[in-house]
Parts: sequence; C-alpha cells; structure tokens
Amino acid sequence: MADQAPTTMKTPPIVTAKEWEEARERLLVKEKELTRARDAMAAQRRRMPWTEVEEQYEFDGPEGKVRLLDLFEGRRQLIVYRAFLEPGVFGWPDHACRGCSMVADQVAHLSHLHARNTSLAFASRAPQPDIRRVKERMGWTMPWYTITDSFDADFGVDEWHGTNAFIRDGDRVFRTYFINARGDEAMGNTWSYLDITALGRQEEWEDSPEGYPQEAPYQWWNWNDEYSEGGEVAPEWLAKVDLPGATSGRSTTETTDTGQAGCGCSQ
Repeated sequence: MADQAPTTMKTPPIVTAKEWEEARERLLVKEKELTRARDAMAAQRRRMPWTEVEEQYEFDGPEGKVRLLDLFEGRRQLIVYRAFLEPGVFGWPDHACRGCSMVADQVAHLSHLHARNTSLAFASRAPQPDIRRVKERMGWTMPWYTITDSFDADFGVDEWHGTNAFIRDGDRVFRTYFINARGDEAMGNTWSYLDITALGRQEEWEDSPEGYPQEAPYQWWNWNDEYSEGGEVAPEWLAKVDLPGATSGRSTTETTDTGQAGCGCSQ
C-alpha cells in the first residue's frame, strides 16, 4: 500500500530471477533431506512397541455412553486429539482453547483417513450439549466425545493437548504412539495423521515391517464424495488411473523422492 511505512526488517537481498532459481535449487537439496528424514521417522514409529489398553474407558457421545473401542467406528486404527473445551478454559463457554481451535480448523476431510481404515476423534471435558453448540458455531464436523473418567490423565493429556494413536486387534486395543506440544502443529492433514499411526500410509514405497498392508501409491486416493462405504477404491477410479504411469505434470517414468509416480493431475 502506498501509505505503508517503510520496513525496518533486515530483509534478504534482491536478486535476478536466475539467481533466485539457483538459490532455490540449493535449498531444495535440504528440503529433500528433510522429506527423507520425515519418512525415516515415520518408519521408526511403525516399529514402536505397542502397549495394551486394559482399562475400559467410557465417553459420552452424541448418542449416549460409548467405550474407547466404539471410537474406532469399526476401523482398525484410531487417532484421538485431546482438545480443551471445558469450564476454566479461556473462551469458555463460547469457544474452545484458541490453539485447539486452530487444530480443529485444519482437520482434512475424514473420508481420506477412513480409506486407510483409520478413524479420528476429538475428546474434551465439556458436556455433549456444549460440544455440539461450539461445533455448530465453528463449522466443525469431526466426532467429538466427552471424557468421563481418567482417560486424559492416563494418556498424558489432562493438562496439555496431545494426540494419541491406537490400533485394535478384535476387541483388544493398543496404544501405538503419542505426540504433543509442537508436534501437534503438523496435525490436521491426512498425511501427518497417517504418519503417526502404526500402519502408516500403507503404500508400497514405505519402509514398513513385513506383512503390513500396502498397495500402489495414489491407487487409493479419491474424491471425498466417491469413496465406497468401506473406503475401498472405486473401480471407476482405477480405470482412470494408469498405474504406474499416472502423471502429475511429469513423464510417466519420473518418480518422486519416495518412489511414487504422479497423482494424475494432468490426466
């Protein structure tokens, strides 16, 4: 704007487009190193030991009492974010904690997680009528339950937000991972959530233990309104995706750092 005061920031140098591109290429080397390091960290998470959850935790849900097992909604994995929406929190009763609200604002369409056999739920101490009211005000649609026992204290989220990952084997539930503090900053998008789970993204390029479910990358991706009831890939989509030659503005033989072909944006 013309009336804006001159900046006092010590800004980087102004360079030509060619010099800018050269600087970007140099930094891209480190960007790719970071991507590979992130993939390696996710691989280590998939090798974390599991601990069985033996307590029968109960929550209040929109339809009444539910168990931790019910939060899976029949899927294999569950991610639970402990959000602070309750008396004593700044913003109550109109809002949840500002940081927790920002996390909720970033949550991607849950159909993509469901396609990976993974459920996401938020949990707080507020009664269900208050949770419903705030969700409607803020436009949030994720399942949100009321903690009624020691779940938050037992899983490290009684005084601070955090994200717990679980997996089930029949009716047996196991805790597989936990992040909090700045780790929650990355949460919200589908990839970040899957990368903290025991099974990961379940794609062939991942370094996962033997026998873990995996399929070709991009094969399961779909529009959020076209997944089947169980999250399976629709035959119509498979017919459109020429794996492994699906491209995203690149040749069919070019792959990303993870060994994936393109996502089909150019088809």
